[in-house]
Amino acid sequence: MKPPTRPGRAIVHESRGQRLKELAMLFLRLGTTAFGGPTAHIAMMEQEFVRKRQWLSHQEFLDMLGTINLIPGPNSTEMAIFLGYRQAGWAGLLLGGCCFILPAMLMTAAIAWSYLRFGSLPQVGAVLYGVKPVMIAIVVQALWGMGRTAVKTRVLASLGLGAVVLSALGINPLLVLFGTGLLIAAGRWLVRERSRSASVLLPLLGSPPKAFVASVSAAVGMAAALPVGLWSLFLFFLKIGSVVFGSGYVLLAFLRTDLVERWHWLTPEQLLDAVAVGQVTPGPVFTTATFIGYVLAGPAGAVVATVGIFLPSFILVAISGPLVPRLRRSAVAGAFLDGVNVAALSLMAVVTWQLGWVAIRDLPTAALAIVSAVLLLRFHLNAFWLVVGGAVAGVLIKG
Repeated sequence: MKPPTRPGRAIVHESRGQRLKELAMLFLRLGTTAFGGPTAHIAMMEQEFVRKRQWLSHQEFLDMLGTINLIPGPNSTEMAIFLGYRQAGWAGLLLGGCCFILPAMLMTAAIAWSYLRFGSLPQVGAVLYGVKPVMIAIVVQALWGMGRTAVKTRVLASLGLGAVVLSALGINPLLVLFGTGLLIAAGRWLVRERSRSASVLLPLLGSPPKAFVASVSAAVGMAAALPVGLWSLFLFFLKIGSVVFGSGYVLLAFLRTDLVERWHWLTPEQLLDAVAVGQVTPGPVFTTATFIGYVLAGPAGAVVATVGIFLPSFILVAISGPLVPRLRRSAVAGAFLDGVNVAALSLMAVVTWQLGWVAIRDLPTAALAIVSAVLLLRFHLNAFWLVVGGAVAGVLIKG
């Protein structure tokens, strides 16, 4: 008589397959509808994973948020990779990131084809007019929910307010994140006796990413002498994905320095058009690389540039992902994460305030933001339908 292990395994495999399918469909939908930049993307993921499906707690989501802010690369894409890994292991890691990137990549490549054929960008201003205030409401809801979990003590609240001030003054975000985390960790260490956790905190967070970034930067040094080609495109965008932290606006500075001023691969007008495409399409802003790759080397260039800029994110999350539970189990390292989490939310709050001034510019957009906030906070409406509604409203108002 056979042991009753195979049916159990079949059930496990079926359950795992269903989870992977659900992850794929969820991230494909997010990659198709997540407008508004990394802060808005993360807010939509928080609603789907924490509020709607309850696949993880606010604290677990915050720990991931704090970690992705400490490693280079596009924050929202790294969050998708992290969430995929958390739900389905290594297969989920690949699936989450790829499914979040793919819709934006395909849209951007289609726009690049149209750009080269007709010499102009399609007009999507009316859609964004209605979507942007909706995204502000989604971010505010996420900040409220995560803030209630992250701000555990008066000390954390005070440091969070300090991080808001420093961020508003233009202090480097990494200094704000590490500074806040180290202050909380130092305070915890002074209260408790010195333990092993204090000695392993910084190596766990700093060494693997730093070693990886250093090796990639050294490898890319030879790209300066190469003409436009698939290999030079890959090396350049591999470097960008390894050293740029968080914002698409930081990405713009790197692209201008090398592609326009140093190598003259693009004109300033082409660069602005590329960044505009990254801003107006849903999904990660870093798909700007897809547009540039297509303009410089056709469809193959689009694929190579996209793989180059996102590959470091997969590697860095694979390195740091398994360490997060270990950090949370350590008293001092957990305190460091608490500080980083509060600082990360402070940075998100400042960005949301700045974007709000741009998105909410008249009475219709103010009404869209208020109605969206009420539907989210009072009736818990899915963010997907709000984005669709905002797009329709924008077309009706501006069309």
